[in-house]
Amino acid sequence: MSFALARYLGQEPVAADGLVARVARDAPDALIRAVRYSGLVLNPHSPRRVELEQAAAEGEAVAELCRVLDLFALAHRDRIAAVEAQKARLAELSVFDLLIYASLYAFEVLVPRDFKEKALALPSRVDLELAWDALSDLLAWKLAGASISSLKLTDDIIGRSVARHLRPILFESGTANSSEAVRNLRALHALMDAQIELNEFTARSADAFCYDDGIRFERRGDRLEIVEVDPAARAAWQNDGRKLERLHGYWFHRAMDTYVEQVASDPAKWAIGRPENSEGNRLAWIRALQAQLRLREAYGVADEVTSASGDTVDLFRGLLSLNLMSVFFQRDFLAAFADRLDASGNWIVALRRLTMDGLREGFQNRLPLTWSDRDSKVTNITGWTVTASEPKGNPRMASAILDFWTYDMVAMAERLQRNEPGLQPHLFERPVLKFGATLIQLPWIVGLQNNSSAAINNLRRLGARRGQARDEAQRIEAGLARLFETRGFKTLLNWKPLRDVDDPGEVDLIATLDGHLFVIEVKSTFMRRSQRDAWLHATTTLRKAGDQLRRKVEAVSLAIASNPELRALLDLTEDRVPTRQHGWIADTSIEYDHQRFAGFLKVSVEELLIALRDDRHLLNDPNGLLAGDYVADQSREADASRSAWTLYPDGFGAERFIEVIETGAVW
Repeated sequence: MSFALARYLGQEPVAADGLVARVARDAPDALIRAVRYSGLVLNPHSPRRVELEQAAAEGEAVAELCRVLDLFALAHRDRIAAVEAQKARLAELSVFDLLIYASLYAFEVLVPRDFKEKALALPSRVDLELAWDALSDLLAWKLAGASISSLKLTDDIIGRSVARHLRPILFESGTANSSEAVRNLRALHALMDAQIELNEFTARSADAFCYDDGIRFERRGDRLEIVEVDPAARAAWQNDGRKLERLHGYWFHRAMDTYVEQVASDPAKWAIGRPENSEGNRLAWIRALQAQLRLREAYGVADEVTSASGDTVDLFRGLLSLNLMSVFFQRDFLAAFADRLDASGNWIVALRRLTMDGLREGFQNRLPLTWSDRDSKVTNITGWTVTASEPKGNPRMASAILDFWTYDMVAMAERLQRNEPGLQPHLFERPVLKFGATLIQLPWIVGLQNNSSAAINNLRRLGARRGQARDEAQRIEAGLARLFETRGFKTLLNWKPLRDVDDPGEVDLIATLDGHLFVIEVKSTFMRRSQRDAWLHATTTLRKAGDQLRRKVEAVSLAIASNPELRALLDLTEDRVPTRQHGWIADTSIEYDHQRFAGFLKVSVEELLIALRDDRHLLNDPNGLLAGDYVADQSREADASRSAWTLYPDGFGAERFIEVIETGAVW
């Protein structure tokens, strides 16, 4: 009842007189849960809030809920007002002006002071994502009010903006000429702080109130306190984050193994590019392999994908291009800045020296943001598409790769100004910002972002409606089937039971072994970054998957008992049929793992892959590569300790496999 009521409370057009009051009287706990799930906490002007206020007379619990909502509304209103006050100070800035000040802010506040370009694991910092998200919000604010002509940048527009807003900070600091720029930079600091505070309030307070069942908010006079009621539920979100970090390491180690095999078969792959850049280029190659392996095996992505322009993109080359961009910015911007900051102790001096050194080294742009025309960018990327069959590279492929990573500012501004619904890319998902014929890049994002996550969400979040998405889901199913078969399972893909009144639909994967029947429902989505998105996934996609799986398990069980053709496909006989049934939801996302939906276990596709491959030791950085303490002769020790990390010390069997999955032994 709570979910249905939450849908009612979350909409405005339809009113049901007396409904809320009746539920408040008969089932106040259900109403309170529904209010939380509805998102009403940040919508105080909804007519449903009026109905809730009227229902408060039915009981103290609902009346207290209304008081809590009032405090949330006040806190939210104060934070919005703070953001608007700071926006007013920067109202005259163009979008490009804003990016200049954001880039100065980033080098002052966000860029790691001890950045090492050769580090295998980039720093994982919450403050980076908070700042990037805040900037995305401010970018949307500026785009919504910008003239389209101002977004088509020219050299003249860029030159005037740099002269007014960037040059005074770097080269005229402390003079009268810098007063406006210094004032704007301070205002940008205040605006970023206010926007981050608003976003944090939404994520940590409002979203927690709505979607975190491990806590409740209690009123203490005019303030709210969080009371933990279910520590395990509260810890699940943090545990998911740690799992994602370990999975990142797992795929990196898989990529290292693949690269070693590639070099063994083709030694030319060891020396990539000029000798002075070879080490960084190797790291870019390995990170591209890391993302490709993950996309191929866990997300079913083919070796070629389609860009928004409709052109075909070689996936590995597209990934390699982005990782080479990252390596370039890491080496020539972030590490170079850190070295100069260490020498000078002043971030402005360090940026000034970085800029001047770039000019001395062939007029290279080493400002805190870069720009180029499209043709120049395509020419640069063409060099990264070189193959044996195309020794000069492929300009058309380079153009498609560029489109794949491009965020079109004009198109987004037009959509925002028409109030059209749609997704706004995160800056790391499409980090090449297109302003007409000019392309902008932010070294402090491209050099620090997780390119594997960028690729996954570019394809699965922003590109969820691509025509290839269905094929990708089927490749996930086929990949799982192959792994099951290597362990002795008999599998059947995409079996369609006879239709009846309660049509179960196509069954993604059936597997049998040792008297056990497995019916697996596969779901492929994207990497979520908020509790709200995770909760919506659980209460829509996963809840529906549980209902679907119930019907499918019943249909498969009945068919095995009555259908000789199905038994033959699974190598079963009438007197040798599975006696134990297991329905699992295999989902590409990690959230809500090991919870049950309609009684069926939800597990991540990656956990199934690791359990079937029996290589969970790669989750733990076995050779210390990512931790930076690699020892060259550890391989012998790792081989000798296999008995310590194998999931199947007594050999693989269905019973042990079930135990591994149901207990989360992989982790």
